[in-house]
Amino acid sequence: GFAGNTIPIVAGSALLALRALEEDTKANGKITITRGDNPWVDKIYTLMDKVDEFIPTPERDTDKSFLMAIEDVFSITGRGTVATGRVERGSVKVGETIELVGLGNTRTTTVTGLEMFQKTLDESVAGDNVGVLLRGVQKTDIERGMVIAKPGTITPHTKFESQVYVLKKEEGGRHTPFFCGYQPQFYVRTT
Repeated sequence: GFAGNTIPIVAGSALLALRALEEDTKANGKITITRGDNPWVDKIYTLMDKVDEFIPTPERDTDKSFLMAIEDVFSITGRGTVATGRVERGSVKVGETIELVGLGNTRTTTVTGLEMFQKTLDESVAGDNVGVLLRGVQKTDIERGMVIAKPGTITPHTKFESQVYVLKKEEGGRHTPFFCGYQPQFYVRTT
């Protein structure tokens, strides 16, 4: 599966590029190196050009209603409860009303804050890994496996019908048989 004849290889040294930038900063008080000034820095520019050229920008599903699976929950002293996860589709803004769906009754609340990589946001869109600060929600009220959604767009289900293929031992699957009364666990929208 490796297309060695078409994938570009860029030889360079990040260490030597970094040293050149550090020396430039010491000499000038800031970075003044631009393309063409240093061969090692130029290699980094070339590498990033090739990354931009050969790796497509992922499509973000922003046209649909907001949906985010909850991966973890934190309680922040003085602020409240934060649910984290990756926004699967749509967008959400601070001040918007959302629903907490799954594992019990659906609950409506308001987004009072959004944070991604220690930066406060006004809006989060599909593809973002974000922390959502929720008004009036206790940490014990929500857990991994629930979802946050635009009100009225999804409904929870406690039963479903499916076909399941169980991997054989040779395929990296089960080594023992299923016994009567076996209750499998399914994890959906979790990482």
